[in-house]
Formats: sequence, C-alpha cells, structure tokens
Amino acid sequence: MKFYLIAGEASGDLHGSNLIREIRKREPSSGFRCWGGDLMAAQGAEVVKHYKDLAFMGFVEVLMNLRTIFKNLDQCKKDILEYKPDVVILIDYPGFNLRIAEWLHANNIRCFYYISPQVWAWKESRVKGIKKHVDHLFVILPFEKSFFEKHEYKVDFVGHPLLDVIPDKSPGHENSKLVVLMPGSRKQEISTMLPLMIAASEHFKSYKFIIAGAPSITPEFYSSLIGDHPIEIRHGKTYELLKEARAALVTSGTATLETALFEVPEIVCYKGNRLSYMIARKLVTIKYISLVNLILDKPAVKELIQDELTVKNITEELKLLLENEEKRMKMIADFRELKTLLGGKGASGRTAELMLNYLKK
Repeated sequence: MKFYLIAGEASGDLHGSNLIREIRKREPSSGFRCWGGDLMAAQGAEVVKHYKDLAFMGFVEVLMNLRTIFKNLDQCKKDILEYKPDVVILIDYPGFNLRIAEWLHANNIRCFYYISPQVWAWKESRVKGIKKHVDHLFVILPFEKSFFEKHEYKVDFVGHPLLDVIPDKSPGHENSKLVVLMPGSRKQEISTMLPLMIAASEHFKSYKFIIAGAPSITPEFYSSLIGDHPIEIRHGKTYELLKEARAALVTSGTATLETALFEVPEIVCYKGNRLSYMIARKLVTIKYISLVNLILDKPAVKELIQDELTVKNITEELKLLLENEEKRMKMIADFRELKTLLGGKGASGRTAELMLNYLKK
C-alpha cells in the first residue's frame, strides 16, 4: 500500500512517525511519502517538504503569507496526483489540511484525518466540511468523541499518542534545581516568549535554567535572543530534561501536555500578535488555552496569557511552583488523573490497525 501523510508542525511529525512505524509493522511493504520532518524521514518516509517551511502562526501572519500558502497547496495537490496513494492521512494542521481534504473528496481520493482539527474550540461550522470530505476521523482527546457524536458523525477515539513515547515515571525531581524553558517551536513564538522567561530566571539564582531547543531552530537564533545571559541550550533533549526538572515554563501547545505527562509542575505562557489575539478572543469559545486544563476541565495549571504574561507574574508564579509543596503535589495529582482520561498506551498501534482495516474493507 502507498500512504501520503501531511503534517505541518513538530508534534505532527512525531505522531506521524509513530503511525508510520506501526503501519509498517503490519504492512512491511508499504510506501510512505509525506510533508513532515526528520522523525518521519527516520521511519523511511520520503519527505517532500519540511514542516519548518510551513509554520505560519496567527491570523495576521497567515494573511501576510497567503501567496506562499497557496503555492504550497498547489504543489501538494500535484504531488499527490503523481504519487497515486491508496490513502492520504492528514495530521492536525487544519488551515492547510481541511483545504486538502475538500480537494481529495472532489478527486475521489481516500482521506483519513488523524488528530482532529480543534473545531470544538472555534468555527464549529467546520464539522459539516469534515463530515463531507473526510472518510474516517481518528481523535485523540476524550471529549472529542461525544462532541462529534452530537453532530451525528461517528469517529474513532484512539487515545493520545504521547502516552506511547513518554515513559511512566513518578516524580524523581523533588530535589532537583533544574527549571526547563520551553519557549515554542516557531521563531515567532520564541522571539516573544524567551526574553520574558530569561528575565524571570534572573530572580532564581539557586536554580539552573536550561532552554529545550526546538529541532528546527538553529543555536544561532537562540544565541541572538540570549545575549550575555549565562543560560544553556540543549537541542533535541526535551524529554531528558523533563525527566530531571523540578518545574517548567512552557509555551502553549502540545508541550504543555508533554510536560504534564512527565509530572513536571508547569506554568503555561502565551503572547501573540495583538491583532491576532483580539480576533481569536472573538472567535474562540473555550475556557482554557492549555490542553491540560481543557481535558481536565479545570484550571490545574496557571495560564499567563497576553498582557498577563509579564516578568513579574512569571516570577511570582514560578516561586510558588518551586517552593509551595502543597501546590506542587496537587498539580501532580491532577496530572495523574489526566493520564487516566487519555486512554492508556497504544494509540499509534490502534490507529494503524483501524486504518488498515478500513482500507481492506
């Protein structure tokens, strides 16, 4: 069988690579072509375009890069037609992938969607397009199944694939002096978040702060933001750092969930383009920005968003997180509840099994 996968972010590259591995276990002769990254390439997929060339974040930024986005869409469609896959697997990345799904449907090409667009957060009307254009949707968050059932669309809840790659671990970091800085995976995010995180770190002389470098960002870029601050960067070592960390400052996204699964107390940080943020406030209907709080349906972790993300607020919240044992243990207990809700290990294997069964019917 021939599979064509499309992921536009680092998290999609990770989950896509694990899915490829599980499909190949069951169908060793399968071929894979993708828009993704180094992890998918390591599993034997031929990468057409790297996700680092695709990541445009925020309404304003998307508008500024429309020409590039449409050029990418045309290139992708042409490449799919030339490759002639048995199925195209779309992974998250909704702005791009929902357009591809519509085109696939119009061209009678089978379409699976793995990791649902967050239509429950904003533009719920997009469910109609998903129902019409996507042959099978595989969701990873527990509340998504009931959400789509409300819209009379049967989906498969497969559990969260992060549970496959993050080891079970009780906190072994209570005596640690390490705080991990995770300022995002895009230059735009990092430029905003990292200087604030570094400034806050200056108030904690007895702790060691290390930046978890994103794989697609060069050390030189980080160095341009760090300046003379004596702070270390470690590329491709995020999980190793989280195993040892006492706390973390994390830019909103999948990293908030990864940090929680390592049972590391965290503060969620986000600050974007002001106009993009104002537009989002009008459109987004959810109570929380972090996946941790959304899944638990309560403010388990502190979210510092937009104007609340200041050096003063980061410093105050981090002091609590490092020194208040009751607060720390309550957060860790919430993280353990989170793991239970996410459906247990084996998401990638379950998804591969279901996809192959659907293809063989």
